[in-house]
Amino acid sequence: MTSTLVLLTTTFNSIADHKSHKFPQFYATCSSPRFQIQCSSSGTIGNDGSVTGGAYDFSKATTSVTHKLLSAPKQVTLVRHGLSSWNDESRVQGSSDSSILTETGIMQAERCKKALVDIHFDQCFSSPISRAKSTAEILWVGREEPLIFLDTLKEAHLFYLEGMKNGELVDVDRYLETEDARRIYPKEYTKWREDPSNFHVNGVYPVRQLWDTASVAWKEILFTPGDNFLVVTHKSILRALICVALGLSPERFRAFDVNNGGISVFKFNKQGEAMLQSLNMTAHMYTDHTYLY
Repeated sequence: MTSTLVLLTTTFNSIADHKSHKFPQFYATCSSPRFQIQCSSSGTIGNDGSVTGGAYDFSKATTSVTHKLLSAPKQVTLVRHGLSSWNDESRVQGSSDSSILTETGIMQAERCKKALVDIHFDQCFSSPISRAKSTAEILWVGREEPLIFLDTLKEAHLFYLEGMKNGELVDVDRYLETEDARRIYPKEYTKWREDPSNFHVNGVYPVRQLWDTASVAWKEILFTPGDNFLVVTHKSILRALICVALGLSPERFRAFDVNNGGISVFKFNKQGEAMLQSLNMTAHMYTDHTYLY
């Protein structure tokens, strides 16, 4: 197979900042029976481990999340919901159902759907909270199986911080917003932002609870019949799902980020041990990029 190197100028609108960007882009159309992308190379790239440096085996790389044998190896694609109204307003969301998808969030969900259109999923699991539920409904249009809503995919409950604004410093002792969580609950908000695993209200530790919830969610997902699953949920529970799969503690809660519409992919062997294949893919947010893995 041969491929042609192309130089073109691409203009696109960034969903994040609504500004137009123009830049020269080199790409070659690359494909193999299992893998097809547009990539910045003049050669043909396949999905063979000898070409890409991919792992041949990951046995015992992580601790089993199921503690029982699975019927077969599994693949799970994790998607964070699109931009919500409270994302846009810089409010603490938590488990509140008052935050809904914005027009930009709907566009992001549609981009996710297009990016994953060539991948067969046996089931789609979603948080029942509105912003994730709406994202999942857009992603799953045209698929045969019904959506499955799991309470274990709900976002962390953040008590009285929910709905309050993430304040911006104006000077040493003044803040931008009267609804600012940092101003009204300085101790609790600072603990949530800087030491989230030890943030607690009345003896309840939301982030630590997420680890227990994520462990249950993984079992619910992986013991479902099928080999390839789609999961749509929220940032904090996504962080917990990723950390639990990799054997990381709640102290590592902010070790990585997941953007609105970001896509991450895990592979699980029959022992229930995980390998993180991709983290927070966002190429589809800015180009007509499709994935096939």
